[in-house]
Amino acid sequence: MSEFDPAAYLPDDLLERIRERAPIHDRENTFPQQDLDELRDAGYLSILVPAERGGAGLGLAEAALLQQRLAGAAPATALAINMHLVWTGVAKVFSDRGVPGLEFVQDGAVAGEVFAFGISEGGNDLVLFGSDTAAEPTGDDGYSFTGTKIFTSLAPVWTKLGLHGLDTTSDDAPKLVFAFVDRTAAVETGDDWDTLGMRATQSRTTRLKGAVADAAHVVRRIDPGPTPDPIVFGIFSVFEILLASVYTGIARRALDLAVLTAQKRTSKRTGLAYAQDPDIRWRIADMALSYDALPPQIAALARDVDESADHGARWFSLLSGVKHRAITTAKHVVDQAMLTAGGGSYFSSNELSRLYRDVLAGAFHPSDPESAHATAASAWLGPIEA
Repeated sequence: MSEFDPAAYLPDDLLERIRERAPIHDRENTFPQQDLDELRDAGYLSILVPAERGGAGLGLAEAALLQQRLAGAAPATALAINMHLVWTGVAKVFSDRGVPGLEFVQDGAVAGEVFAFGISEGGNDLVLFGSDTAAEPTGDDGYSFTGTKIFTSLAPVWTKLGLHGLDTTSDDAPKLVFAFVDRTAAVETGDDWDTLGMRATQSRTTRLKGAVADAAHVVRRIDPGPTPDPIVFGIFSVFEILLASVYTGIARRALDLAVLTAQKRTSKRTGLAYAQDPDIRWRIADMALSYDALPPQIAALARDVDESADHGARWFSLLSGVKHRAITTAKHVVDQAMLTAGGGSYFSSNELSRLYRDVLAGAFHPSDPESAHATAASAWLGPIEA
C-alpha cells in the first residue's frame, strides 16, 4: 500500500487560502463560507464515505491526519468541519460493522449536504446518555423534536441536523431517539455566537419547535444511559478522535511558529539568534516532546476504530483520555509558544494570539476534564460503591 499523502486532499495552495482568511473571520465573527465551498468542491466532505458510494474511501486514521493539517491553517474551520465529519464517520462505523441505517448520510455527503451535530444541551451533563429535548411520535414511525440545542457548529449553512431527544410517551418509554431533521421553519437558529475563540465555527443556539424527522431518518431508539449501542460508540469514538486531531493541529502550528520566531529574533545581549539561547531551546524542546506524543496516540486509536478492534469497556476511557491529553497538551504548547515569541504575541493581530484563544475551547467539549477523570477512575478502580 502506498503511503498516505495528506496534500493530495488538502493541497498547500488551498491551505494557504484558508489560512489567509482565518484572521478575517475571527476578527469579523463570520462563517468561512469560502472555506466550506472550496473544501466541498475538493470532495473533502465525503472523505469518510466508501469509494463504492462515491466518496474518497478514507479511514478515520487518515481523516485524523487531514484534520490536524486543516487545523494548522484555520482551527475554527477545522472544528466546524469536524461536526460534519463526525456523522460521516459514524456512518462508516455502522457500515464497517454491517449495521444499516446511515447510508443516507453517506449519499448526502457525496451530494453536497452539510450535516451538523445537534447533541449538546445546556445543563445536560448526561450528553449522549440523556436528553432534555422532547421526542414525540408522529404516528407514522417518525418523530417531532422540541427543545434547545447549544454549540451547533455550521449553524448558518447546515442542511441536515443530527440530534437526539427523549421519548416519554410510547409504550416502551423512555427511549432516546437519534434522528436527522431538515432546516425548516420549525428550526430556529439564533444569532448568539460572540465568543473568545473559535469564532468562525458559528456554533449558534438551535431551537427546535416540533421539527420532524420522517421514519427514514429516525436512526436509533435506545434505552437512556450508558450502552454499547453502535450509535453511542460511533459518535463517541469519532467525535473524540477528531476533536483530539483539531487541537493537536493547533499544537503543531504553535510549535512551528515558535521555531520560526526563535530563528528570526536576535538577542541584543548576545547578538545571537534566540534559537541559540539555552532557555529558549529548552522551552521549544519541551513543546516538541509534549507534541510528539499526540499523533501516534490518535493514529493508534483511529486505526483500532477502523479495524473494529475490541477494547471492551476500556474504549470509553481510552477515547476520553486521548481527547483530554490532546487539549491539555495543546494548551501547554500554545502557552510555551507565546512565551517563546515574546510580547508581540499578545497583540490580537498575531496568529499565536488567535491560537491561544482558540485552544481554550477544548476544555468545554465532551468529555470535559471531570468526565475524563471519572471514566478513567472507573476503568481502573471500578465504580464508586453505593
